[in-house]
Amino acid sequence: MEQLLTANVATNLYWFGRYLERIESTLIEVVYHFDRIIDIDKNSGKNFYKKLGVDLEYTDAKNFLNIAVFGNHGANISNLISFAKENAIISRSSIDTEAFGSVIELADLLKHSSHASFNIDCRYIDYVLSLISEIWGELTRRQKRNNSDYFIRLGKLVEKVDFHLRIEKDKEFSLVVMEEIDKIVTRLAPDAKFEPHDENDSYEVILNSVNKKINKIIVEE
Repeated sequence: MEQLLTANVATNLYWFGRYLERIESTLIEVVYHFDRIIDIDKNSGKNFYKKLGVDLEYTDAKNFLNIAVFGNHGANISNLISFAKENAIISRSSIDTEAFGSVIELADLLKHSSHASFNIDCRYIDYVLSLISEIWGELTRRQKRNNSDYFIRLGKLVEKVDFHLRIEKDKEFSLVVMEEIDKIVTRLAPDAKFEPHDENDSYEVILNSVNKKINKIIVEE
């Protein structure tokens, strides 16, 4: 019989999925804007982080990489992985053993790389992204899905929608992801009813709708 999840564990699994997805999505964008800073627009990184609510200052593309990953701001990748690690520790019994070990390894890697003398480059970011891909693979390899898997998946999908809408990118894709969110939330909260959305709805309306769906299972449980 599947182990029942406490509200605290379920919430931490959900936020673990969100933080891991946020790190991955942010790093993909960081590499993209790194190239744009070099070739097209020096302010490209500033404009991206402003959409995340962060005023980022940097001198050149290489400095942008360092500040994006280790700078003193709310989207600091090193801080985000520490949050994901804390979520994983709290919900340890509900996370795949190898995935848990990989999260600890990734957190240690970023912590040890955060000293001032470390020179970050795109190869380093690619390596971090490869570790994250391994974690996702380890989390999804079970043939039978447990409730814990659904909460992690839910966090990943909610963050994907949130991130895409915050940077005003690909609203149509976000609406497709919301359909999968609805399926998971309906499984976890069978009595929940949801409104459909389309591209005419504002980013704010769609995000508020996502949050209401999550409250059905994260807050009300």
